[in-house]
Amino acid sequence: MIPGAAKKLATYADLLAAPPQLVAQLIDGELVTQPRPAAKHARAGMRLGVHLEGGYGGGDDDDKGEWILLFEPELHLDPHVLVPDLAGWRRRRMPELPDVAYFELAPDFCCEILSPSTARLDRTRKLPIYAEHGVGHVWLVDPSLRMLEVFALDGESYRFLSSHAEAEQVRAAPFDTIPLDLGRLWAR
Repeated sequence: MIPGAAKKLATYADLLAAPPQLVAQLIDGELVTQPRPAAKHARAGMRLGVHLEGGYGGGDDDDKGEWILLFEPELHLDPHVLVPDLAGWRRRRMPELPDVAYFELAPDFCCEILSPSTARLDRTRKLPIYAEHGVGHVWLVDPSLRMLEVFALDGESYRFLSSHAEAEQVRAAPFDTIPLDLGRLWAR
């Protein structure tokens, strides 16, 4: 690159051209790619998603749930394109699941399943974007440390609410009416 020359910003076309085995995101005009989740990461996300869907998404009767919950939705939070591991919208804001490839309405909840290669990105670059777009709650789940951290939006940034580890029974906002057995997320 020529010294002093402006860096070319990545576009959505660049994101679409990324190899399919990678998760691709646009953050601050940069194309950020990472490998698909490893087994412990994927298992924790799947078990958490099943628990939340059964308790809050309506389970088999989608119309009865308070939330619409999705694995790895593509979020277009202008000018960023992010892919959280889990996201949820309260039905009062999104009454029905739209038939779209991506979402421009910021979710009410995001969960990032941390790995050594994604933890810094999730904490330092994605959290501020979620806050800027009004995502009310963020959970950070670390399968290696067997830990859940819970954050709530407080003004323009997140306030740490709690951390939980190992096999604790957890009631964490915004999903605090049904206990979550953290040990189920780490089970082999």
